[in-house]
This record gives sequence, C-alpha cells and structure tokens, in this order.
Amino acid sequence: MASASSSSAKNLFSDSKRRLADRVMVNVHNSASVARQIVRGSKSNEILMQSAKNFAQAESSMENSAQNLKKMQLIRQHMGYQVEAMSD
Repeated sequence: MASASSSSAKNLFSDSKRRLADRVMVNVHNSASVARQIVRGSKSNEILMQSAKNFAQAESSMENSAQNLKKMQLIRQHMGYQVEAMSD
C-alpha cells in the first residue's frame, strides 16, 4: 500500500513538474510575443515621428514657395505697369 501511494505521489509530482514546465514555456512565448510587439510598436513610432518631421519640412517649403509666388506676382505686375508706361 505504501508503494502504491509512493508511486502515486511520484506520478503527481512528475505531472505537476511537467505542467509547470509547460506553463513556463507558454509564459516565455507570451513574453517573446510582447517583446516583438513592443519592438514593432517602437518602429511604428519612429516611422510616425519621421513622417511628422518630413511633413513639417514640406510645410515650410510650401510656405516659402507661396511667398515666392506672391513676390513673383508683384514683380510681374510692376513689369506690366512699366510696359504700359513705355507704350503711352
């Protein structure tokens, strides 16, 4: 009887040990998944920040272009006045 309970205890111990190992393995895999998601997330954040910087630079360039177009329109208008003055 003692050997039956002893072998039952050994089986229970080995079963518990196997389950614990399985749970540890699942937790390690889940941790790896979380780490991958964090890395992907950080890359997404870097890409988003770079896009925002590029947009800000493009906005600045567009503003400068708009100012240059206004100056060119004024110059064209003044040249038109000069042509009219020479024609009169």
